[in-house]
Amino acid sequence: MVAPKAPQFYSPQVKLRSLTEDYCEFVLSNVNASIANALRRVILAEVPTIAIELVEIESNTTVLNDEYIAHRLGLVPFVSSRVHDMKTIYEATEDDDWTDVEFTLNVRCTRDETMNVTSDDLLPADTRFPDVMPVGYDERGSLTRKHKSVLLVKLRKNQELKLRAVARKGIGKDHAKWIPAATVSYQFLPEITINHDLMDTLTDEQKQAFCAADPRKTFRFNQISKAVEIVDPELYMYDGEVLAKAAEMGKPGLIDICQRQDTFIFRVEGTGALTPDDMVLTALDVLSGKLQTFGAELDREGAELADLTHGML
Repeated sequence: MVAPKAPQFYSPQVKLRSLTEDYCEFVLSNVNASIANALRRVILAEVPTIAIELVEIESNTTVLNDEYIAHRLGLVPFVSSRVHDMKTIYEATEDDDWTDVEFTLNVRCTRDETMNVTSDDLLPADTRFPDVMPVGYDERGSLTRKHKSVLLVKLRKNQELKLRAVARKGIGKDHAKWIPAATVSYQFLPEITINHDLMDTLTDEQKQAFCAADPRKTFRFNQISKAVEIVDPELYMYDGEVLAKAAEMGKPGLIDICQRQDTFIFRVEGTGALTPDDMVLTALDVLSGKLQTFGAELDREGAELADLTHGML
């Protein structure tokens, strides 16, 4: 009889590599793929942001219909630094809680040239929330150079668009417009081992041909030592080109490439709604809450089962 496998406990470690206003890269180690994938999915689906939820159109003589314009408005990213102070319409609220941020748009073309209506034309109807605005505005309401405004529709002379929009808190699980990240990806850290004894049986030309077979230039031929070296294991993209080259040269065991199952390189790129570090930290809080809820449910089920067993005895 095979003894049951002992449970494996992880001690996650994070090493930050790069952090800017809209990009974050870090290495997550001492975890398995299920934890890495859970973090990625929570960032995409359960980190809340602010987006336009309701649109009331008063006048629309543009070439686009009302539903199309409302859809475009919903996909405009909003600065969501205060999203944690908001509540959704599905939560219990007090008198001082806020769930809605209203905006107005009133544009009419009076010239012969085509006029662009953009997210710059969305004006806050409530001055209590000056920091909730489309990505690209600063606190004074002027457009920064870092982000471009989002084009909504183009107007010709005498065409107009007048509407009221309401922005609310939500998560990507409900609609894609609330997804805070443009890209969230993780990569298994490659572990590459060169069989130097077998490599020494190749000529210099064969070694150079082997290095050239990898389009990512993971390997290089050292002209001084006449040896093949690994430039950076992370450059390798598991395309199998160097393995095929080794097999073509009759040296199938020339290198060994495997994926480390406990180390992942995360890359998070934001839309401007939230900073990447805020997205990751919020996702970790959500994961922690899920685990606490799961643990509480296990305790409750265990207590009920114990009571049932005791009653049967």
